[in-house]
Amino acid sequence: MAAKTDLATETPFGHGFQDADEVLPTYHIEAQTSLVERPLRSLKFGEAFGVLDSYGDIGVQPGPEGLYFQDTRYLSRLEVKIEGQRPLMLSSVMQDDNGALSVDMTTPDIRLDAHDETSIPRETVAIERTKFLFRGACYDRIGLRSYDTKHRRLRVSVTFDADYRDLFEVRGTDRKERGKRGVLVATPTEVQFRYVGLDDVVRTTSLHFGPKPALLEPGKAEFEISLSPGAQTSIFIRVVFESHRAFTKPPTETMIGEDAAARLTQVANGGGSPKHPKGLGEGTIFARAYRDSRRDLRALTAGITTIISSNDQFNEGLCRATADLYMLASRTPEGIYPFAGIPWYSTVFGRDGIITAMMALWIDPKFGRGVLRYLAATQAKVVDPAADAQPGKVLHETRRGEMAMLGEVPFRHYYGTIDGTPLFVMLAWEYYLVSGDLQTIRDIWPALELALEWMNKYGDRDGDGFVEYARDTDKGLENQGWKDSHDSIFHADGHLAKGPIALCEVQGYVYAAKNGMGQLAGLLGHDDMAEQLTAEAKGLREKFDQAFWNEEIGTYALALDGAKKQCAVRSSNAGHALFTGIAKPERAARVAETLLGNDGFNGWGVRTIAKGEARYNPMSYHNGSIWPHDNALIAMGLARYDRKAEAARIFQGMFDTSLYQDQKRLPELFCGFMRRPQRGPVSYPVACSPQAWAAAAPFAFLAACLGLELDHDRNRVLLKNPILPGFLDGVTLYNVKLRDSRLDLRFQSYDDDVTVSVMRRHGDARVVVMK
Repeated sequence: MAAKTDLATETPFGHGFQDADEVLPTYHIEAQTSLVERPLRSLKFGEAFGVLDSYGDIGVQPGPEGLYFQDTRYLSRLEVKIEGQRPLMLSSVMQDDNGALSVDMTTPDIRLDAHDETSIPRETVAIERTKFLFRGACYDRIGLRSYDTKHRRLRVSVTFDADYRDLFEVRGTDRKERGKRGVLVATPTEVQFRYVGLDDVVRTTSLHFGPKPALLEPGKAEFEISLSPGAQTSIFIRVVFESHRAFTKPPTETMIGEDAAARLTQVANGGGSPKHPKGLGEGTIFARAYRDSRRDLRALTAGITTIISSNDQFNEGLCRATADLYMLASRTPEGIYPFAGIPWYSTVFGRDGIITAMMALWIDPKFGRGVLRYLAATQAKVVDPAADAQPGKVLHETRRGEMAMLGEVPFRHYYGTIDGTPLFVMLAWEYYLVSGDLQTIRDIWPALELALEWMNKYGDRDGDGFVEYARDTDKGLENQGWKDSHDSIFHADGHLAKGPIALCEVQGYVYAAKNGMGQLAGLLGHDDMAEQLTAEAKGLREKFDQAFWNEEIGTYALALDGAKKQCAVRSSNAGHALFTGIAKPERAARVAETLLGNDGFNGWGVRTIAKGEARYNPMSYHNGSIWPHDNALIAMGLARYDRKAEAARIFQGMFDTSLYQDQKRLPELFCGFMRRPQRGPVSYPVACSPQAWAAAAPFAFLAACLGLELDHDRNRVLLKNPILPGFLDGVTLYNVKLRDSRLDLRFQSYDDDVTVSVMRRHGDARVVVMK
């Protein structure tokens, strides 16, 4: 297929299309600095997360660094110096399980008097820093050990501040008014910051130091350290963050009910002051918290499926992906929920949580259980235009910061997503297939029925059989699919589509949801409902093919606008039609050819928008960039239609991408420039890292290539025509779980064939290989 005329190269991008392109879109993430300029480190526990530089410091340079809790920056600066100088960096690594940041440093050349020769030569004192988050506090140990032959006295200074900026302010949103902030030295070892927000929430940050500093001021602590040859000592900094309401207000009704609203703030162990017995030193407190955090992480990951391959670099990437998944996992009363990503999206997102859970089901189905139960509990119950909510709609996003609480941004409980609700139903069926947990399905059945009703009543705005969106107020998101940039849905000539908009992939989600809901209805004895839903899904598939297939571009159209006119644009969205099975079998080859052609596949992955389309821009967020999770769903779709070679090609590109990433971690997205010899992929400046659905993507790629399906009802592990990409000679899956069975499976590549061996079997589950 010949490439279309690239209008974006004929006129300056943002001109010649629409005036709206010339202003920053709503809730745009401003980027005066790039997140890839310097290595950043992330910590997270519950609703708290930290963004640190490679030293473990905060705020030395402008950027998003800080210690955050409930979408507010509770600590905006923390810098450690030795005799007024930064230490020399030796190494900075996240521990393999993301449990802590470990930094090795040493003293630089230090002149204690400007007129003297070097008083202390470099590399005489080793500095080891360990930093982690756990249950409402950030723990920091700075260990010093002398390798000098002389006795030394050193002055260690710590400067700190707390600005209490809302995350949306950090992202670039201006505010006219803010609350009141104060700071005081509470004790000889403690400084307290206090902020009373306009939302009547009191937010406090307490810094506890040990041993007692020689000097303690509102923004500075100094320690006089004496080290004899071979001696060692430690400085401890514990940052505790809390919030509570300044005044008790009478309860008010919310669209999801007070009980469910409370769940949004009760992410267990995410905040609140950790309680320690009085009289304990900071060193003992640090040691106990570190021990408890390790136990907590081991308990969270106990019993999961693990993977060892023939490729050590791939093993490192899987180790990091697993660690990222469980770092982003937050405990709620309904179970664990993967927060979307750090720094911009460390909160509940409906769509992100669902897709992450789908891709990780086979290694740990408790992600699916937690997501389903949480979203059922927070489902909308009434019509609320300000929140883009209608009864049955699944939560898109929740925020707990001051701006959300005041309504300055609409995301306190926001439902502006068109795909979350069908994906919720789709996940229910996929979760049952793997787990056989019919009790959870029974428990959330009313929510599933309400979601189905929403799809038919509110989702289908004009009664044409397609689910479409249009925001209810000008504060809501303009586009409400996963590509939610203001300019991501457009026509072939570059003009933005006007709603209500029916997205290609959403119709696939609805199709899969109705098929899955029909299966679940049959299991629960609702035979008439099962028959009706199966018929509706079949009719939707025919209608979808007629309305969305475009022979000229060789794939399904990106969307239909409000006039039912095709957005005849080649996009990765069509790959989701393969993922859900709505694509007719006879279309699969053309869709795959378009996705993997030179305009779609750049050597690293499939672009969101193909090169040559009017708004193609490889540096954009959604119009030419590459997203690992998007590629993983495409690979799963290709595997569904037995196009394993194409799935393996994408897997190979993503593995190659990981080799160029810090910690071999797949980012949220990266730029779509064509792959060039001797060069890695081009980073996106404000991509989240880690990101939950990017972390789950390697598991989806592997399952797609292996054709892996867990079928609880038939008690079988199904392997459909398994293949391995070129970078893998062999893979072993340990502790694959099905009912009461546990299996270890070994895959070995021999030329174009893959053999499967059962290395260990506990239970009676069958392993079925289909060629």
